[in-house]
Amino acid sequence: MKILVIHGPNLNMLGKRDPAHYGTKTLEEINSALRERAKALGVEIEAFQSNHEGSLIDFIQEHAPGADGIIINPGALTHYGLSLRDALADAQLPAIEVHLSNIHAREDFRRKSVIAPVTKGQISGQGWQGYIAALEMLCARDRR
Repeated sequence: MKILVIHGPNLNMLGKRDPAHYGTKTLEEINSALRERAKALGVEIEAFQSNHEGSLIDFIQEHAPGADGIIINPGALTHYGLSLRDALADAQLPAIEVHLSNIHAREDFRRKSVIAPVTKGQISGQGWQGYIAALEMLCARDRR
């Protein structure tokens, strides 16, 4: 089983960016924790981050055919990334949307996700552990 882990804009700044909302772990620390848990589950992950919507779409289109699921934190693209939404829908893979902060308890514009309707679920407000939960959910789904 192979899971794509996609990190959107500004997530490369984790560890420095607004720790009150996003925690203190860096993106590499999150990816490392995911790789460790994936190894224990017998799963391969491929992680990718970009600040550019087109690059995220290119990654999905290139790698989805060899994957079994997607974990995505679209960052601000959550709220307006319609072309990213379309790429996820076209991939026809189970996907889990992850947000470090609770987007439903923040500013009004952050509460609406254009991505959520094409995913199997959304994990919001659980910090970096939300990625681990998403990985476990996708693995459990595959083993049913």
